[in-house]
Amino acid sequence: MTHGNAAERLLCPNVLAEPTEPDGDSAPLATSSITLTSAVASEVGLWEAGPGTDTDIEIDEVFLVLAGAGTVTFEDGSSLALRPGVVVRLVAGDRTTWTITDRLRKLYLA
Repeated sequence: MTHGNAAERLLCPNVLAEPTEPDGDSAPLATSSITLTSAVASEVGLWEAGPGTDTDIEIDEVFLVLAGAGTVTFEDGSSLALRPGVVVRLVAGDRTTWTITDRLRKLYLA
């Protein structure tokens, strides 16, 4: 049984260089993103933000930091350092504060 070829599975040939588009919101971080695929009620995409600070209420998401630096702080005061290579799982309803010191670029699955 065949499930498709490699060309059909390639979402982006160079995710580190893929341009994003402004989200059009008034977020202080001037965010931009691009959806790479949507499948089985899931979305894979790129997100960029910063520098700056913003708060959010999260959705279920796993992300990989590709570039940049900062921290994400949770409502309980715990925080994670964000740098290239870090993989993070967010849970729907998490209240977070993002402090981005160097424009952050992440690959996400939501």
